[in-house]
Amino acid sequence: MAKKTFFVTGTDTGVGKTIAAAAILEAAKAAGKRTIAMKPIASGCDKTDEGLRNEDALMLQAAITEELAYDSINPIAFEPAIAPHVAAQQAGKSLSAQRLIGFCRGLQIRPADLMLIEGAGGWRVPLNDRETYSAVPRELGLDVILVVPLKLGCINHAMLTAEAIRADGLFLAGWVANHPQSESMDCEQETLNYLSTHLGAACLGVLPWIDSTATDRLPGSLAPFLNIKPLIEI
Repeated sequence: MAKKTFFVTGTDTGVGKTIAAAAILEAAKAAGKRTIAMKPIASGCDKTDEGLRNEDALMLQAAITEELAYDSINPIAFEPAIAPHVAAQQAGKSLSAQRLIGFCRGLQIRPADLMLIEGAGGWRVPLNDRETYSAVPRELGLDVILVVPLKLGCINHAMLTAEAIRADGLFLAGWVANHPQSESMDCEQETLNYLSTHLGAACLGVLPWIDSTATDRLPGSLAPFLNIKPLIEI
């Protein structure tokens, strides 16, 4: 069974959850840890001869140390790049927290030192009319890693997300600051200082923007910017 499992969420969609998760996995690999990961739901998948494939799930698959079938990493895949509950409705399917929890528990029984479960969008993204994705880590009792994009408005979004995570009774194990674009935000250091003193969780690192590295090598290039000891030592 996986010794430590964390749920990776973000302040919003497109903030760099996957690249942060993959970089954490690469850092853990460099530390000699056995890793597995999954992205239970993925929208925006490409049609291939092997079925629908999502670039984020493929990045996680490339970063883990243990060999897993794609369907174990991404059991629910939708082609349109839209909110999961809408994509499910359009496909004539339904999403439920219990189904996702089942997928997660099924992978958790695999032996590993570290397992990451990447969510979709932000903390309160809907699964259906009654449930949000946050029901999954809440039911599993998972510690959470928060990815914060360094851009205008990120302090408010990060503080509200951290507040919601704790209101759900979960522990914020750490956060990762990510540069989602090449231009640095104004007053970036002041923003980092505020988040470091007010989020109440360890900053695992600040990921720079790197545009000269191939996508498949990017997680490995970013791993040295992380300190995952707070995760391993929890």
